[in-house]
Amino acid sequence: MARGLTIIGMVVAILLLVLFSLDLAIKVPFQRFSILMDVSFVVCAVLVGYMSWSTMKELD
Repeated sequence: MARGLTIIGMVVAILLLVLFSLDLAIKVPFQRFSILMDVSFVVCAVLVGYMSWSTMKELD
């Protein structure tokens, strides 16, 4: 169960990273409404991905 939740956390982090990186790069899907919001979500997605990866390595 815990391993599955960490994988879900990584998938969500990757999706958020792709979504908000695309918004920063080519103004899709939010037409770059707020650059600060995009950068904040990218940083948070990286942090969540790292925490999920780190937790999964501790479970092994």
